[in-house]
Amino acid sequence: MFLRNCWYVAAWDHEVLADTLLARTIIGESVLVYRRGDGTPVAIDNRCAHRHAPLSMGRKEGDAVRCLYHGIKYDSSGQCVEIPGQDTIPAKLCLRSYPAVERGRWIWVWMGDPSQADETLIPDAFSLQHPQWRYKPGYLHYAADHLLICDNLLDFSHLSYVHEKTLGGSPNIAQSRPHVERIERGVRVSRDVRDTVPAPYHARLGGFSGKVNRRFAYDFLVPGVLLMHAHVKPHDTPDEDMSGALQFHSCQALTPETANTTHYFFMQAHCFRLDDATVTESIYQSLCTAFQEDRNIIEAQQRLIDRSPPAPMQPIAADLALAQYRRTVEQLLAAERPGAGRAPITLHPVEQA
Repeated sequence: MFLRNCWYVAAWDHEVLADTLLARTIIGESVLVYRRGDGTPVAIDNRCAHRHAPLSMGRKEGDAVRCLYHGIKYDSSGQCVEIPGQDTIPAKLCLRSYPAVERGRWIWVWMGDPSQADETLIPDAFSLQHPQWRYKPGYLHYAADHLLICDNLLDFSHLSYVHEKTLGGSPNIAQSRPHVERIERGVRVSRDVRDTVPAPYHARLGGFSGKVNRRFAYDFLVPGVLLMHAHVKPHDTPDEDMSGALQFHSCQALTPETANTTHYFFMQAHCFRLDDATVTESIYQSLCTAFQEDRNIIEAQQRLIDRSPPAPMQPIAADLALAQYRRTVEQLLAAERPGAGRAPITLHPVEQA
């Protein structure tokens, strides 16, 4: 079961150009994403109401889309406006439309009740479009349940092992206890790793000759959006001194495609050496290498789960953030069930395990 009353990232802006008809499956529904003439995004059902041919194989005509099976034409609200050879348009020959908003460089789609589509719930991924940050956009497709990827992002202790030669570099990360705080529609996690060796790509970028201090601080929000400030700097500098630090801001979004497949939109922006394109490319390539490491183990995890008898996963202390996040998701799902109303989420004090 998926949350419906939330904003899902449907695409990067460059995936939907002026004449693009992009089909993207979100929580099991095939959605057509395109742009009106003024550039604003549109999201409607990708299935022609007549014989269920994909509209993504059709063509744009102004702000409308024509199905190229039998020529039926729909406007951007999903209303049928033309049937070749027929004057009367049946009332049921229409498509579902979804609220769609472009923020920064992401196109967001609301999959639930349109009357509840509150744009203030779109997370503030500010570095997606900010003059003081540079990045290269990324996308991965996972053959795995999005919640398994959420678990991965909510517990950075895996950096010490999955990413030992890329993003990690030391067992110190797993040994450093995170601080976890429950927030509205998600969790806030921070982890300080002191007197550790730099990750290989940090050593390349920062020229660090000795031990470093690293910090990860992020919000992880429904339906699977990570917004993180991170830095690495020489270990013998005061906490407030960021003059020699490499500072990053990462925006990552998980959008369930089906129960066992996921769209993963990601970037890691930097605010240093902004005029050096090789830095941006180096960070992107390092990220791609590391995220492939994640995908390898998570997809293997999914395959093992699929072919094994059901069995509970046994928790450890490092699961604190993911347990709190899953509780938030469960409460929001419960609130969406018929007759549940719109009760607010109760925030409980978090005990450090």
